[in-house]
Amino acid sequence: MDNNVAKAKEPITYDDPDAPWNREYSPDEMAGWNDGVVREFRENGGQVGGDYAGATLLLLTTTGAKSGKPHVVPLGALYRGDVMYVSSFIEDRYPAWYYNAKADPRVTIELGGEKFAATADVLTGARYDEFAAWALAENSLLAEYQAKVDKPLPLVVLTRTEPE
Repeated sequence: MDNNVAKAKEPITYDDPDAPWNREYSPDEMAGWNDGVVREFRENGGQVGGDYAGATLLLLTTTGAKSGKPHVVPLGALYRGDVMYVSSFIEDRYPAWYYNAKADPRVTIELGGEKFAATADVLTGARYDEFAAWALAENSLLAEYQAKVDKPLPLVVLTRTEPE
C-alpha cells in the first residue's frame, strides 16, 4: 500500500472517546471554546480546523431571552433536502440558543462567507414528531444521542428571510 495515500476517515460516532463532545475540558477551556471557533470561522470564510475540520458549520446569532444581547454559537448545519435545521448534544439541559430562539425566532446565520437573516422555528407537537422520526432515521449521531438521554433532542428549522 502506498504510504502517501491518505486513509479515509472513519465516521465519527456519538460514543467515540475522541469526539470533542466526549473529552474533558477545564472550565477555562470551555469558557472560550466557542470564541476560538467563531474567530476561526470568520477568518477563514466558514472553514475551521481541529475537531471540526471538514464539517459544515454555521454561526447562529440569537438574542438572549433574558439579557437581550446577541449570542453567537457555532452549530453543525444539517439538512433535510433544502430545509436547514440544527440540533445539539448537550445532555443536562437544552442549550441557551434553543431558549433564545423560542423567545425570539429572528436570528442571523453565517454560512461559509455569507451572512443573512433567518427565522428559527422550534419544532413542537406533530411537526416535531414527524421531523424527529426522519432525523433519527437519517442521522446516526442524533439517533445515538437520543438513545442516551430522556428528553427529546432539540430540533430547530432555519428559514432564510432576506432575499438571496
